[in-house]
Amino acid sequence: MELDKKLVKQLTNVTSEAAIACNKYVGQNDKIKADAAATEAMRKNLNKLNIDGKVVIGEGELDKAPMLFIGETLGTKKGPAIDIAVDPLEGTNFVAKNLPGALSVIAITSKDNLFHAPETYMNKLAVGEDVPKDAIDLDFSVVKNIKNVADAKNKDITKITACILDRPRHKEIIENLKKLKVKLKLISDGDVSGALLVTENKYNVDIFLGIGGGPEGVLAACALDAFNCTFQGRFLFNSEVDKKRAHNMGIKDFTKKYDLKEIVKGDSIFCATGITNGDLVGGVTKRDNIIITETYVTHKKGDFKKIVKTEFNT
Repeated sequence: MELDKKLVKQLTNVTSEAAIACNKYVGQNDKIKADAAATEAMRKNLNKLNIDGKVVIGEGELDKAPMLFIGETLGTKKGPAIDIAVDPLEGTNFVAKNLPGALSVIAITSKDNLFHAPETYMNKLAVGEDVPKDAIDLDFSVVKNIKNVADAKNKDITKITACILDRPRHKEIIENLKKLKVKLKLISDGDVSGALLVTENKYNVDIFLGIGGGPEGVLAACALDAFNCTFQGRFLFNSEVDKKRAHNMGIKDFTKKYDLKEIVKGDSIFCATGITNGDLVGGVTKRDNIIITETYVTHKKGDFKKIVKTEFNT
């Protein structure tokens, strides 16, 4: 079933309002208040929509931030049944410290078409549509994945750019990439936006890899799917508690690799509005009595993929 095109504009407004609400906390060194402002604005505006929505990917459980919680129902209940994935503020530290790359993010599908990911880590790989789907695999070595991407793009390995979260857990991967003389794009947070940099050549990222949040992997998958990209994810469990939670959500094979077709089915809409300037989109700006937002928007079956500017009167 194709999602109503009207939802594209409505959801663009939802993430824009969330971005505007937390923009006043940019540089205030208070990520909790910033996240709370974005969350409350997103909840308020989603509840105005004629949808029967249910949150299947919520935010904040790991860092104990205010949440749009998993299972929460949203909307007037007068419209279609919708699965919702949210991260009202991706990059809480970016807002607190006035750094680039903070986003407000939402993705939707029809009911039961979005994977219910546990709040745990995920090992991820993502490349653009110009790389064959069998060229990358989580079970390949880093060297093999990079060489395959270089061959597919007809590039020298030294011209390949790899995006990865700058974390101690990635020390070995980063060392391997350095030995290959691959160009590194190290990001401090924001692995939704990091994954999306493979969608178009203008971002100059050839592969996204490494361990990040599982829910963020599902969010990114909705946009990656619209661009016909390739994505693989495998959940990582640090404790028996994590495994039990995953089992209760229907995950039986803890070593399984998931691709896009298993994460997002059918049609999807994805919106990510910039709060601070970043690689994907610009941040919230003001001109006289007008507030302007930029939103990275995809609607898979609507074949809609573009940056949307929205103006709001103050």
